[in-house]
Amino acid sequence: MTDEQKAITEKKVINALTQIRPYLQQDGGDVSYVDMTNEGVVMVHLEGHCGSCPHAMMTLKQGIESALKKAIPEVKCVERV
Repeated sequence: MTDEQKAITEKKVINALTQIRPYLQQDGGDVSYVDMTNEGVVMVHLEGHCGSCPHAMMTLKQGIESALKKAIPEVKCVERV
């Protein structure tokens, strides 16, 4: 992925996370974008209740990752940092 492609994809990721955030905030959690690799791995930080919730990995993989991959084919996976 070129730098230009990465920048475009990052904007899409940030926009998609903005749309997901209200659902997490309803349960006292949140997510913030950290970085993305050239291979399409998106790194996020789970905050609030999402940071300590026993279901955080399910939220990350079945919620956030699923939504991002569906909206942005360049996203290969989402990792928590």
